[in-house]
Order: sequence, then C-alpha cells, then structure tokens
Amino acid sequence: MSDMPLRPESPPDNDRLQSEASLEALCQRYKAVVLHRDNQTLHVACHETEADTDALSNVLRFTTGLKVQLERWPQTRLEQVMEQGNSEIKKKTAADESWSSAQSDENNELNNQSDAPVINSLNQILRQAITRRASDIHFEPYEHSFRVRMRIDGVLQEVPGPEFSMAAGVCARLKIMGQLNVAERRLPQDGQLSVMLQNQRYSMRVSSLPTLHGEKIVLRILHMTQQDLSMPQLGFTPRDLDYFKAALKHPQGLILVTGPTGSGKTVTLYSGLRHLNAISRNICSVEDPIEIPVSGINQTQINSKTDLSFASVLRALLRQDPDVIMVGEIRDKETAEIAVKAAQTGHLVLSTLHTNSTCETLTRLRQMGIEGFHIAASLRLVIAQRLVRKLCPHCRKPHVSLVEKGADGSSGHMQLWLPAGCHQCFSGYYGRTGIYETLNITPGLQQALVAEASVNELSKIAREQGQKTLQEAGMALVEQGITSLEELYRVTGEGADT
Repeated sequence: MSDMPLRPESPPDNDRLQSEASLEALCQRYKAVVLHRDNQTLHVACHETEADTDALSNVLRFTTGLKVQLERWPQTRLEQVMEQGNSEIKKKTAADESWSSAQSDENNELNNQSDAPVINSLNQILRQAITRRASDIHFEPYEHSFRVRMRIDGVLQEVPGPEFSMAAGVCARLKIMGQLNVAERRLPQDGQLSVMLQNQRYSMRVSSLPTLHGEKIVLRILHMTQQDLSMPQLGFTPRDLDYFKAALKHPQGLILVTGPTGSGKTVTLYSGLRHLNAISRNICSVEDPIEIPVSGINQTQINSKTDLSFASVLRALLRQDPDVIMVGEIRDKETAEIAVKAAQTGHLVLSTLHTNSTCETLTRLRQMGIEGFHIAASLRLVIAQRLVRKLCPHCRKPHVSLVEKGADGSSGHMQLWLPAGCHQCFSGYYGRTGIYETLNITPGLQQALVAEASVNELSKIAREQGQKTLQEAGMALVEQGITSLEELYRVTGEGADT
C-alpha cells in the first residue's frame, strides 16, 4: 500500500507558525521566556524557583528539536520581558487567528520535521491506524520493551512500534499534542488533539496513566466529519428495522438501546437522530463525550469539573422546548426519573443502559427505582445489541460442521465459513455489523410491567410475540457466511464450552 502523506504539503511559513504557536503555549504554561535562538540552540529564561528544569528542557526540546539553554531569572525581570513580548506576539499573530488557541487544529498536526525519529514513528503508526480502521491506539511501556497495540474491529492487535529508546519521547510528544502536563507523571490525565490524516480531520482523545515502567498513553480516534449513519446499514433485519422506525414515529416515549461498552449503542442512537433530523424538530443531546458531530442537533457534553451532569443538563434541556432528547447513558436514578418523566410529557427520549438483554433492561429500570406503571406508560422499544466482525469476502474458507441450531437445541450439519487472512484484511475479518434483539412494548408487556412480572415471565411473553434472541440473530449471520461461529461465541459468550 502506498505511503499516504498526513496532509498536503504546506508552505514553509505554516511549519514556522506551528512551531511558534506550540512554543508560545508552552512558555505561557511554564512562565518562561524565549530569549533568542539559532539553528542549534534555544535560549530560554525561567523563574529562579522553577523546581523541574529537566522537564521544562525536555518539553522545549521535543517541541522545537533544538538544544535548550536555560537561565534562571528573578520574578520582576521575567515580568518585564513578558510584558514587552506580549505586544510583539499580538502583532505577529494578528494575521492568523488559528494559532491563538493551544487547542487549535493545525498546531497539533504531526508534520514538524525537527524531532525526526519520534515524529516519523508517530506518523507511521497513525497512518496505519487509519488505514486499518482502528478505534484506539495503545502505547505501553514495559521494563525492556515498548508495545503498540490497535483495537481493530473491537479486538486488540499488536503492531510494530518505536524502538524502546524512543518510548519516553513518544509519550512526551503525545502529551504535548494533547495539552497535558508533561512534567506530571504521577497522576492520570486526559486531553484532546486534532490532526489531518489522509486529507480527513480526526479528533483524538488522549489518556495517560502511570504504570510500573512509565506512562501508558491511549488514543481514541474520533471522526470530526459527518458520517453516514443510515439505519439500513447497521444490520437490522427488516422486522427489527420496522420496529425501530415505528418507535421513532411516536411524538413521545422512551427508546432504550442496551449492551456492553463497545457494542455500537451510540451509533444506533445517532442513526435514529439522523432519521428524525428535520427543520421542524428541535433535537437536543447530552453526551459524555460528544463522539460524532451531527449538523442540526444541539449537542451538549457533560463536565464533571463544573458539575455539569446528565441530570443537570437534562433538566436544562427540558426548558429549551425540545421535541427529541438523546441522553448518552442513564447512569443513576435521578437521570432515569427525569428521562421517564420527559417521555411521558410530550418528548421522544432516546438513551442507553448497560444490560445484557432486552428483558433485563425492564428489571434494571425497576431496580433504579422506576415504578412498573411508569415504565409501561413511557417505554416504546428496547434494543439489545452486539457487534460481530464480518468475515473477509476475499479470503474466507468454507467448512462443514455439526453445530447446535435454534432455541430448541436441535443439531445439524451447516455450511460454515472460517477466517483465513489476506493483504486486504490482515486477520480474516473486515468490518463489523450488528446483531439485534428487539423488544416491542405491546399491551401484553405493559400489563406484565404493571404487575411487576419477573425477567423469566417477561421473556416468555416476548418469545410468544416472536422475539429473536441475540444468539439466534447471530446464527442467522453465521448461516449466511457473514461471520464465523467462533466470532459469535466470542461476542455473546454462549457456546464457548461446546
């Protein structure tokens, strides 16, 4: 595969502006002043009481690629120079406001050529991550090695990484780009950066965590551009898709999507919002974090530092004349009560819960303190889902096996397909699709909810209504050759001992 550049070549002045912007932000953070520089050395003055000059030197060296010469100055002298420098900085940056923020787009791109080994290594890793559709990148230091892994289609895979000697440089560079405190290595930190990769903008969440042999850095790759989130592409059966669309047509009610972390719940919610998105509707969301920007939807991100919680934002949204509300996750009784009340008072509410099946979701709401009659009055549809990897169509191998089929435990010979691996997929799988278990809330289920029926009783009613379980939905994909039996067992946890 050809080596694709991170971005189109930019004029030399852009590279200079990037370096200046990053350097300015770091000097402001450390209360330092750049005195002068030449082709090899950067001369900087810092406060005479600066405790960690080594950290400051390392940060400046990684940013500029120059040797750093530090001088210790008293506070009054530093302040005088800073005041003089600020007026000059304003003049220099007036022509390009994109560099005024430490979190602006371009100053975080990996195209600085000065710190070549670290930059080149990170460029290669990020290119590979985008090419292979990774969602996360793990940089893991150990005693004698530095491991890099990528989560591709939900599974971690090791990839070639930088040399062990570059571990500290890579981690420091990522922390600088994510606006983290490079000198702080004892506490976890979170940040965000934005880069251009293969002519597309990506935002990445940066998380650092102290470990035994250094800091582990994890990047979560987020798309900054509009994505196609149409419901037919998610993998719903025609019957389940009809249930989803019918629930979305209601002017009020509650739609819940359930499953473990990484099962695609957020994408399902967004597809529903995109389906509803129209000039005539006021659609609002409260999320942690905002992972997919959608034009036409008012998206709010919670902030624990300012006590901006799901519940507090949800209360505020109800005063914003909403038609549709999306709550990223119902985590507590307070949020559940507000969401259920909103769903009963003229609002369509979409949200998620962490439960394993649709019927467990009903009892989970009761455990959170929601009365059965409120659940019956507000709930329209529950969707439980998982994501399974799809077999690569270029290299899958046929296989005939005796497997258990159906809910009655009957067995029979089936044409199965196995992963092989090729230059198209690298692993035998390429992409993922959803398997779904839907629970349409019918009058029979409403009566059972009011009567506080058990999970088993609710499941029996659902089966009588023709509900297909996650396992049955997955077996249909296995029979079609879309996924493998092993992948289905991995995701659902069923059949692992057979």
